[in-house]
Amino acid sequence: MRRLWLIFSQAATVALAVLFVVGTLKPQWLVRDGGGRPFTEIVSLRSATPEPVVAPGTLPFSGYNAAARAAAPAVVSVTASKPGKRNPHAQDPSFRFFFGDRVPEQVGFGSGVIVSPEGILLTNNHVIEGASEIEVRLSDGREARAEIVGTDPETDLAVLRITLDKLPAITLGRLDALQVGDVVLAIGNPFNVGQTVTSGIVSALGRQGLGLSTFESFVQTDAAINPGNSGGALVDVRGHLVGINTAIFSRSGGSLGIGFAIPVDVAQQVMEGVLRDGQVTRGWIGVEPRDLTPEFAENFKLPIRSGALITGVLQDGPASKGGVRPGDVVTAVAGQPVANTAQLLHRVAALKPGSETAIGLQRGSQQLQVTLTVGQRPKQQLPRR
Repeated sequence: MRRLWLIFSQAATVALAVLFVVGTLKPQWLVRDGGGRPFTEIVSLRSATPEPVVAPGTLPFSGYNAAARAAAPAVVSVTASKPGKRNPHAQDPSFRFFFGDRVPEQVGFGSGVIVSPEGILLTNNHVIEGASEIEVRLSDGREARAEIVGTDPETDLAVLRITLDKLPAITLGRLDALQVGDVVLAIGNPFNVGQTVTSGIVSALGRQGLGLSTFESFVQTDAAINPGNSGGALVDVRGHLVGINTAIFSRSGGSLGIGFAIPVDVAQQVMEGVLRDGQVTRGWIGVEPRDLTPEFAENFKLPIRSGALITGVLQDGPASKGGVRPGDVVTAVAGQPVANTAQLLHRVAALKPGSETAIGLQRGSQQLQVTLTVGQRPKQQLPRR
């Protein structure tokens, strides 16, 4: 028995030695698997651990934490206290005996964005409208009372100021660099639960006709925006501000993936106007426009299919003095084409009051151009949301 074991061990040793020599010098002699690869290669592939392929100078994707860290410190919570409605029984002596003369206050919550180390904030006008006191809380726990520098109800924006040291400020982004499909983050204080970051993409640009404000050109996003997010920041993947969150489309009060933000270029224009003049100054020509419909163009045999139809002209207004008549179709303002009512409002609003501008008109089959002196748009009283 011992002799047999010795013979077996010697034979196994010789066989392994031959296999090693053949595998080293002539690996193609070894038996192949069904896939056609040498046995030694298969063993090598199965035992090797593949290294992740990373392009030179780049890092593996690790989320959007860098953008959130850059922008979040400049996003604040806004608490607006507003006088409540007086009880109709307040004059009743018995009621006053039990409840006194105090009028309960209504408290609203929203968000804001610090855009300057000097304490300038942007938020929505509807967040602070009618407020008697406005409290701001930073992400680092500091609190301050804010004063209203100015408001612009026609874009639903408000400019506030707080006085604190070493304030973080967000970096303003570029709207012209934003495209549909780009990733964005919404930062704010939804339902007053505390600062929250949600992510999504840009769903659309230049949304109009929603009835939220006079001048609409919203950035639409599916990043979750809920009550309390109003006035907060919509930022890109670098943490740069691209919009001020302002509204959601919802049947339940919660986010359904359709949110709207005021573009950063509009917010910057409003802020600069308020800080410079105390108000936003816009051009005005004194007309009542509506979109030109194909039916109207066909009935009146107009050679155009787009523009802003003038249905009314204010007597002694800039347009009236310049020769604009009801029934005219505005096709251009200061050389820029006008395709609808929204474009007409934006083109005219961008004009400087007191300046002269050329208005392109289609009057029947005749093309005209008139020159008029731009007036200043009067303040509009918009209904509360």
